[in-house]
Amino acid sequence: MESKQIRKYFPVFALPTLIVFTLIFLIPFLAGIYLSFTSFTTVTDATFVGIENYITAFSDSDFIRAFVFTLAFAILSVISINVIAFALALLLTGKLKGTNFFRTVFFMPNLIGGIVLGYIWQLIINGVLLRYGYSITSDAKFGFIGLLVLMNWQMIGYMMIIYIAGIQNIPTSILEAAKVDGASYSTTLRRIIIPSVMPSITICLFLTITNSFKLFDQNLALTAGAPAKQTQMLALDIYNTFYGRSGYEGVGQAKAVIFFIVVALISLLQLYFTKKKENEA
Repeated sequence: MESKQIRKYFPVFALPTLIVFTLIFLIPFLAGIYLSFTSFTTVTDATFVGIENYITAFSDSDFIRAFVFTLAFAILSVISINVIAFALALLLTGKLKGTNFFRTVFFMPNLIGGIVLGYIWQLIINGVLLRYGYSITSDAKFGFIGLLVLMNWQMIGYMMIIYIAGIQNIPTSILEAAKVDGASYSTTLRRIIIPSVMPSITICLFLTITNSFKLFDQNLALTAGAPAKQTQMLALDIYNTFYGRSGYEGVGQAKAVIFFIVVALISLLQLYFTKKKENEA
């Protein structure tokens, strides 16, 4: 009876969402794929050019450099954010005093907008570097480290909250039984805690991977790609191609499609392997 009622009212609740999804996401997405095969300045004057835009995109040294830079940044930021966030979650689910205060403090940077964060960290980092005659745009390594620090500062608190929720869902009876059996903390961590929080790990890895690849406003505010586009990430390169180079709108759209495919493939592979680990646990 309940299933019949659900089927009866399902279209009432699902249809508005489906319409909004189609109008706001699906149609623009499909239009974007089509436009990546055209030369255009507005949607109405598009001329089909085949894979020419993709050839131009792959032969663009700035795009390749941005891809390598973004990939290196994503790998380091994903590892550092999740390791530190998990360590903090373990610490704050222990018997440490003032845990609620520390949770709030660590989470607060996530509430600040990316542009604001970029300018804040630009002032902080330049304040340190200028003492030695440098600035964040003097060398690409300063920009890379600055972006890494900014991303960690912004995301660690958010991931920490997710890990805390996962750790707190572990039955205390299991942990107490392990303690009675004489299991060391490292054994308990490896055999009980980590397998039990695999759903949280799946979520956190997905969020950090996607956010690291699509970083834009922080990159724009912190370095704007300087020096000489060496700290330009993929999203900023696509933006500069589309809006900064006349006649390159189609190339910018092709880069956006490539960007989507790369991030989607990496995210799907991550979800597949971590979900597999969840089932094994």
